Amino acid sequence: MKEKASRYIILASTSPRRQELIASLRIPFEIMGSDADEDTPFGWSPDMIVETLSLRKADAVYRKLSEASGSAVIVGSDTIVVLEGDILGKPADEQDAVRMLSGLQGRTHKVYTGVACVDAETGRSIVRHRVTSVRMKPLSEEEIVSYVRSGEPADKAGAYAIQGLGATIVDSIEGDYFNVVGLPLSLLSDMLEEMGITVLG
Repeated sequence: MKEKASRYIILASTSPRRQELIASLRIPFEIMGSDADEDTPFGWSPDMIVETLSLRKADAVYRKLSEASGSAVIVGSDTIVVLEGDILGKPADEQDAVRMLSGLQGRTHKVYTGVACVDAETGRSIVRHRVTSVRMKPLSEEEIVSYVRSGEPADKAGAYAIQGLGATIVDSIEGDYFNVVGLPLSLLSDMLEEMGITVLG
């Protein structure tokens, strides 16, 4: 029990949003960017993409670690937006962000987030994903351009951030809110429990 109590998390992400969410669990954690390749073959299903990339990120950090990190659990995560079968990642530029948001406005899309946990001591991994439906408000071209010019969409899957200014353009969601932010905490806490880290303990 003493060893489990000293376990900590290494977040394989430099995303400020994921850092804020992981901090809310009140478990000691470190940040280590993965620099993992995020390319996936054409034709992969959304769940396969987010689960594969989450594990790829966590594994990349696992390979960087020394034996002294044995009590850590590495957490990798990946989020994509899916609109009627089309996968939307991060926009390439402002024009791309306008294109994405124009397609999303007034419609319902799905947000997939994958989560991978890797035990730094044994290399054992758990990988899962969660899906949330999001309905976007009907927006004018002026509103879309104004939002894009705020800079917020730049590094966000689907070109919006539900926890920021983007909250004003979302009509409703069905499912886990934190999944849309980028890290489903309820799912993660269950996975950490399996790795010997109790969140509410």
